[in-house]
Amino acid sequence: MGKWVDGTGTLAVAAGEIPLEVAASYRARRRGLLGRDGIAGALLIVRTNSVHTFGMRFPIDVAYLDGSFTVRSVVTMVPGRLGMIRPRGRHVLEAEAGAMAGWGLEPGVRVRVSGEQVTEDPNRAG
Repeated sequence: MGKWVDGTGTLAVAAGEIPLEVAASYRARRRGLLGRDGIAGALLIVRTNSVHTFGMRFPIDVAYLDGSFTVRSVVTMVPGRLGMIRPRGRHVLEAEAGAMAGWGLEPGVRVRVSGEQVTEDPNRAG
């Protein structure tokens, strides 16, 4: 298995391709969307199964993904909350609240990630 690095790419969903930022380093994962007023597209935080919104300026949709990039659950979180740990979660997608419903993301949907920041195959089964 390879390694992820910070960068950009695309998220392929039923609605089309969405701009994607990848947070793979400790620093990028820790910062996430903190200090921002919004995001155009989505943020993929790799190797995590929970998030928080302490210090966030806007509500977000959070999709918990398993190792095959299948959506396990989608929740909307307002600022100042601690998300539940998802034991089968491997990665987390974050976007502005309401975006994921428009993209058709719901439990059971498999997404595809592409971009140069990916040095492991995120689209493999398993």
